[in-house]
Amino acid sequence: MSDNMLVAHCAPTLAGMKTGSLFACMCGCAGELKQETEQWNAMLNPRGVFIFVLRISCGRALIYVYRKERLEKELEDEKRREFLTKLGYDCGDVSRMLRRLSERISGEEEFPHEIGLFLGYPFADVKGFIENKGKNCKCAGHWKVYTDEEEAKILFTKYRKCTDIYCRLLKEGSHILRLTVAGRCLRETGL
Repeated sequence: MSDNMLVAHCAPTLAGMKTGSLFACMCGCAGELKQETEQWNAMLNPRGVFIFVLRISCGRALIYVYRKERLEKELEDEKRREFLTKLGYDCGDVSRMLRRLSERISGEEEFPHEIGLFLGYPFADVKGFIENKGKNCKCAGHWKVYTDEEEAKILFTKYRKCTDIYCRLLKEGSHILRLTVAGRCLRETGL
């Protein structure tokens, strides 16, 4: 898992614009990935960003990068809690919820589409995706949109612009810590 990979797939999360991001990467050895994840967490956790390995299978790993405080706040929403509880989540603790998500990703035949709630997608769009089996959306970008198309398109544009800028800055020599907005700064600005 390289700086380039994190920035290319997670720039809006690093910037504090998005709750979480998800990407897959090659994984030669689970022990090495665990050590690498611990190193990244030691560096990024003080800035409010956490990395969690959701699944390792067939030499590939599914990596979840998230803003813990933002995720906790979003998952306090009653509709989201009720929805996730019905799927077997213990909504009292984010760590337990991530373990449950990991179990569902590793053990289910069908991908657990509630993952959208962990990525910061609007509840109505996650629910719409599940109810429509991924069809009949108004538009698609970072997620399939079933409700507020205009707002989603604005966010998609912001996320693309953020990713472009972060990739350029990293290429120009900026360190990933400089590109990772501290959670404290987000709280002070109200984001």
